[in-house]
Amino acid sequence: MSKLKNIIKQLSDSDYQTIFSTLMDNSAEKSAMLLKYLKEKLLNDVKIMAELDVNPNAYYTLRSRLNEKIEEYLVRQMESPKTDVLKKVASINDIMFTKKRTIVLATLKKLEKELIDFDMSSELTVVYKGLKKLNVNTSDQYTYSQLYNKHIAYTLALDKTEDILAEYFKKFGIYFLTMEIELKEELTLLLNEVNNMARLYQSHRLFVYNCCISIFHKLCVDSETKVLNQKQEEIMREEITIEEAFEQTDMLMETYATDQNYHHLRIVFDFLKMLYLERNKAGKRSDKYFNDVNEYIGVFLSNYSLYTFPPLFLLSKIERDVRDHTPVAVLENYKEIFGDFETDPNDLPKAIMLNFYKAFTFFNAEKYEQCAKTINNILSEISMKKYQETLLELKTFLALQYCLMDDFELFNQLMSSIQRQIRMMGKKRVDHIVMITKIMKISLGVGGNRQKVTKIKLLCLKLNTEKIAHFSPFKYVNFKDELLNKLIL
Repeated sequence: MSKLKNIIKQLSDSDYQTIFSTLMDNSAEKSAMLLKYLKEKLLNDVKIMAELDVNPNAYYTLRSRLNEKIEEYLVRQMESPKTDVLKKVASINDIMFTKKRTIVLATLKKLEKELIDFDMSSELTVVYKGLKKLNVNTSDQYTYSQLYNKHIAYTLALDKTEDILAEYFKKFGIYFLTMEIELKEELTLLLNEVNNMARLYQSHRLFVYNCCISIFHKLCVDSETKVLNQKQEEIMREEITIEEAFEQTDMLMETYATDQNYHHLRIVFDFLKMLYLERNKAGKRSDKYFNDVNEYIGVFLSNYSLYTFPPLFLLSKIERDVRDHTPVAVLENYKEIFGDFETDPNDLPKAIMLNFYKAFTFFNAEKYEQCAKTINNILSEISMKKYQETLLELKTFLALQYCLMDDFELFNQLMSSIQRQIRMMGKKRVDHIVMITKIMKISLGVGGNRQKVTKIKLLCLKLNTEKIAHFSPFKYVNFKDELLNKLIL
């Protein structure tokens, strides 16, 4: 059921109205009303069955039929001008055998123009292959041979660029958890490869991919790296700002509005704009882009890891959840968004971050037992041998739950493991973890209350000034106010 709700939630207003009207016109009133209840009203299944006056079996059938109708509509929407061009490309061999040379030439030249407009280089090779054959007895054969070779090379370059993007964001996930210098250098090398590809070919698609990786790198990896280099002449290069990169990509996406790839990449650039504005302390302006991405969060987290690192959006959500103090609403929202969400167990950084978001959502709602259960699931189901800092962070976060639950036995068992790991890694490397363990030990200790209060307050004051480079749950835990009172009591 949650899957159907997520699909309906992601329908645009125009798509929703079209599907609703079609169902009503086809005398499928109950399906139409089910769509309306799921889109507009926050009703559970029992209340919807009562509203529709159907039994559970009929309700199940109704849901299945509605799901089929929506899927059929979405498939039909995939038809676009591009689809028509692809059909024409597929018929090139046929017309070369059945039409006169003049007609075939005119058809291929028209197709060439359309494919250039859509930046469909792979399909252009089919057109140039045909034009080569038709001009075997003329000097134009050489021209079309060169164009054929050029677009074969460009197609390979485009494929390679997409592969580099995927590799970059895969490595960034590991870098985000470990902050290893070697990985940072590898990310910079991958960035430079994409920069070079974009300079080599005059392609708006490569330009957009270059902006995608360059802006992200500037914001999340190296603030000293140039944003983007644009080829001006043979040797001259002009650096453009992030704002200019956004303006140019927006303009390209408007120019090629029918391009399905750009249609989907808009959410990536909304995410980048949100990150950019947040990094520049423009929180109010970033709200629009946050809401735009949040509306499609399930799809964004599932399907966009080849073009960005979606878990960063979850950390932004955590910061907002803590700031806005709406833990109960957030918990309900989590269940709705992730009820039917499947984590890829092979993408470890994303799996860790998704489960951490779930755990922190429980923590923020003061459901410490459920938070502890979620962290234990992470530790038992995900191998973190490569991510020792993250392992230590999550163990310490789990220990905090046991501390808040006054579970002395589990706390002491876990603390032994944490202290062994601290000794292996070195105290200086994990200063904040050492302070947090001290706070928890004092909190569960038996000493005088006044002494306990003084010690905990001093440690918390020092902890709040600590800067943590790598990923840590404690970047989002505020050791004052309500939490401080819980630790002191």
